Amino acid sequence: MTQPALPRRARIVGVAIAWALAVSLVSSISVTAWVAVRGFLAYGHLRNVETTALAVKADMSDPAKASAAITRLSEDTSAARSLTSDAIWKAAEGLPWVGPQLKAVSTLTAAADDVTSKALGPLAQVAASFSLDSIHPKNGAIDLSSFTSIRTAATTGATQIGEAAASVDAIDKRPLVQPLRDAIDQVSQIFSETQVAAEVLVRTTTLLPPMLGSDGPRNYLVIFQNNAELRSLGGISGAMALIHTDKGKMTLAAQDSTSGFPRYDKPVVPLGKEVLGIYGERPAQWMQNVTQVPDFALTGRIARAMWAREHDGQKVDGVISLDPVALSYLLQATGPVKLATGDELTSKNAVSLLLNDVYKRYDDPRRQDAFFAAAAASVFQALSDGRAQPAELVKALSRAGDERRLLLWSAHAADQKILADTTLSGGLPVTDASGTRFGVYLNDGTGSKMDYYLRDDVKVAWQQCTTRSGSTSGTATLTVKLTNAAPKSAVSLPDYITGGGVYGVKPGTSRTVAYVYLPEGFQLQNAALSTNKGFGGGTHEGRQVLSFTMDLKPGQSASAVFTGLITAAASPTLDVASTPTVNSGNATRVAASCPNA
Repeated sequence: MTQPALPRRARIVGVAIAWALAVSLVSSISVTAWVAVRGFLAYGHLRNVETTALAVKADMSDPAKASAAITRLSEDTSAARSLTSDAIWKAAEGLPWVGPQLKAVSTLTAAADDVTSKALGPLAQVAASFSLDSIHPKNGAIDLSSFTSIRTAATTGATQIGEAAASVDAIDKRPLVQPLRDAIDQVSQIFSETQVAAEVLVRTTTLLPPMLGSDGPRNYLVIFQNNAELRSLGGISGAMALIHTDKGKMTLAAQDSTSGFPRYDKPVVPLGKEVLGIYGERPAQWMQNVTQVPDFALTGRIARAMWAREHDGQKVDGVISLDPVALSYLLQATGPVKLATGDELTSKNAVSLLLNDVYKRYDDPRRQDAFFAAAAASVFQALSDGRAQPAELVKALSRAGDERRLLLWSAHAADQKILADTTLSGGLPVTDASGTRFGVYLNDGTGSKMDYYLRDDVKVAWQQCTTRSGSTSGTATLTVKLTNAAPKSAVSLPDYITGGGVYGVKPGTSRTVAYVYLPEGFQLQNAALSTNKGFGGGTHEGRQVLSFTMDLKPGQSASAVFTGLITAAASPTLDVASTPTVNSGNATRVAASCPNA
């Protein structure tokens, strides 16, 4: 049976719909092909970006090479941005499912292009004309003008990187496929690291000129911490030097040692009830103890006050701290230096010579102090003479700063504000979006130099954890293990190394007093010592502090374990800052991340 014919209007509508469907299909295929081809081409440029970025990182010690690599980087990010931002691509971003994927890609490429063209580009231009040799002292002075152009470019770069990072962080990752989510996380991490590097450059180029006397002469007290007799920030203060700076020129103005400072009847600066409750008055009564509280800003104020008392009110603009391990890093840049004693101080023997051998050689503290002073003066002379290789010097200072072996406090409020949240400031452990931080600080209780043999092993771990809506909760454990690695014959070592039993500790035994700072908001559930001793402590600026003492014979180890609940950490990463010991190396910062983040 034949079907009745459709009315003419209906036939016309049907034909129109058929044509519309056909055109839509062809258009969809065309759009898909267009987007696919441009996406493929953009992918090729982004792969080039990845390769070139590695070259940039590898060539950072050579500004000219880095500049050329950044230029190539910018060319590829610009091409990728162009391929993922035309009208057809933008229209396709409105499609279901595939649209969010395309929008995320275009946001990533735009952010990458902004970073390379607006941030790294200006820095590359400065880098192309800058040489590390320009910071070499000439006639005893550093040319400070080279810092100005770098500071301007770095400031612009840090701002642009911050804006690009914010646009990437704002991407809604929920509808995205996993590879794209991973890419966003990787780019976000790269931007974060790059922004930090740019901000460090801003701070450095802002801080160094006035420190070196661009705005008038300054005096900096340098204290050398002795890790063979531990204090929270490194060790007791030993040799001291006053460095005078003026218009880029540095001179060694004075030297002293802590043996020349008396015990003060009252603290030279107010310590506050919390500090007094944990540490007593000793940190502000003895120059040897100024680094006992793990807050270098307090150390700086105390040392400055003590220096003024013993040096006719002499003004100190800031305090700098180094230890022999940091000194060994500097010697990698300067090369060996000759001492008046005939010894050659090198990067390989500095630690053992300054922290152990000297006590076996000299039993008179005055001769020991003279040796330390000669070593400090010789290294300073090598630096001021321009003997250090600039790239190696920057590397040495960076490593020392990362390991908290180089600390700096400024009496100038503007300078201290720049330093405040850097590792150079030596501040209390802070919990923020980058990590939940513990602090483990070790102090000698033997009155000896036995900490040369101390081995510390600090670990932190999640027992269980969950991350939801950007917040991590769970149970975390901190373990502190100490070992006395002295030889069994340690009892026969010189009394100046063993303490000679003066403070009630048998020769060869090391006594360590530790202070553990728990993160803000950490709910302690259990604290256990492998010895039969208990805990002391208190509260310091919102952090619970637990103290304990370990007496270890040669070869003996002991541990302390702390377990507690973290209810709402902004970061899934647990972090620990600890005393930089002779043997800790890069282990002064250990971390663990929640596997479920």
